[in-house]
Amino acid sequence: MIASRRPVIGVLCCNEVASRPVQVVASRFVDPLSALAGAAVLLVPAISGAADVPLLADLLDGLLLTGSRSHVAPRRYGDRAGHAHHLDEERDEVALALADRMIEAAKPVFGICRGLQEINVLFGGTLSANPYRERHHAGAWDGDYAQLFDHCHDVSLSAGGRLSAATGVRRLTVNSVHEQGIDRLGGGLAVEAIASDDGLVEAISARPCGAPVLAVQWHPEWNAGQSVGGRAFFALVREALHDAVARRPVGGRTTGALHHAPRRGPSARQLRGH
Repeated sequence: MIASRRPVIGVLCCNEVASRPVQVVASRFVDPLSALAGAAVLLVPAISGAADVPLLADLLDGLLLTGSRSHVAPRRYGDRAGHAHHLDEERDEVALALADRMIEAAKPVFGICRGLQEINVLFGGTLSANPYRERHHAGAWDGDYAQLFDHCHDVSLSAGGRLSAATGVRRLTVNSVHEQGIDRLGGGLAVEAIASDDGLVEAISARPCGAPVLAVQWHPEWNAGQSVGGRAFFALVREALHDAVARRPVGGRTTGALHHAPRRGPSARQLRGH
């Protein structure tokens, strides 16, 4: 009997500048993937020329699109007049291309904060900053960083959803550290949670090609082991990653996965009409 190996999850970096251009991902995204999801982590550069999307989609068992201080460029969801600040268009390019390829290869994709917004855009949805910036983000990025995550509100979990099943509850208190939110929901996405006070979509899911897509607007990685929502999110990541490993053919590689993935529904590209 062949021993099962640890699943490998890709974690997308961000482009930032610290005296020089650097690839960045906060350690708090990595730690629970190892400790709670049992995964080996591979950091994916947000540089389109360095991220070989077909190769990465073949190597990885899953993908996490992390949160970030940057925003998805408005042109990505058809808003040519939008003037969002703090853009990272190289990350947009890699995130959308790699997530699309992973989904079509029937591999799980997860999103946190910006990652949820990227997945919504991938499925043809749109984003908005105007109604949410004041209520869902307190303070400034250059202030007391930890204090940002003390800003919380309640979310209502959808009956029969993956998050309500995993947590065993219908209501959670979650942190809120974002300036943009979902405006129009992407095609084929199910609502997993909404903000109890203003109805903002706070979590989404889909299963277009046989593997789960799940994303939340809050930060489950913040004190993940001590929160019901954090433990549940990373338990779902663990389950999906180990299922992905079990589905791999003997030898590990899934050459041609894009063309031979088990189809159980339309892909993200088909759902958004592209």
